[in-house]
Amino acid sequence: MKRFSGIVERLGRFLDNIAACCVALTMAVVVVNVLLRALFNRPLLGTIEYVNILTAVTIGLALAYCAFCNGQIAVDFVMEKLPARTQAVSDVITGILALGFWGLAASYMLDYSHEMLNSGLVSSTAQIPLYPVSYLITFGLLALCLVLLQRISVSLRKVRNLA
Repeated sequence: MKRFSGIVERLGRFLDNIAACCVALTMAVVVVNVLLRALFNRPLLGTIEYVNILTAVTIGLALAYCAFCNGQIAVDFVMEKLPARTQAVSDVITGILALGFWGLAASYMLDYSHEMLNSGLVSSTAQIPLYPVSYLITFGLLALCLVLLQRISVSLRKVRNLA
C-alpha cells in the first residue's frame, strides 16, 4: 500500500508542478498584455481566453496534490470530539461519497471532452482548440480519484485496526 501511496503522491506532485507553471504563465500573459497595451497601445489578443484556459488547467491539475496534502477546508473541531473509530468510519463514508462524486465528474468531463474533439470547438478570439484543456482537467480529476481511493484505503485500515 505504501507503494501505491508513493505513486499517487508523485503523480499529484507532478501535476501540481505543471499547475504552478500554468500560474507563472498566466502571470506572464497578463504582464505582457499590460506592457503591450501601455507601450504600443496594442494589447495581446485573446488575453482573457489564455488566462481562463490556464486558470482552468491550474485548478484541474492542482486538485489531486491539494487533496493528498489535506489542503482543503475541513471541519475538524467537531470530528476531534468523536472516538477514533467513529472518525475513521466517517472518513470512509465521506471518502466513498467524494470518490463517487468526483468519479462522476471525471466521467462527464471525459464525455464532454470527446464532444469538444468531435465538434472542433475552439475559443472565440484566439481560436485555440478547447478539447486538450478539457482532457487535462479530466486527467486531473482522475488523479484526484486516485488520491481519494488511497485515503479510503488508509481509513479502512484504521477502522480495521481500531475494531
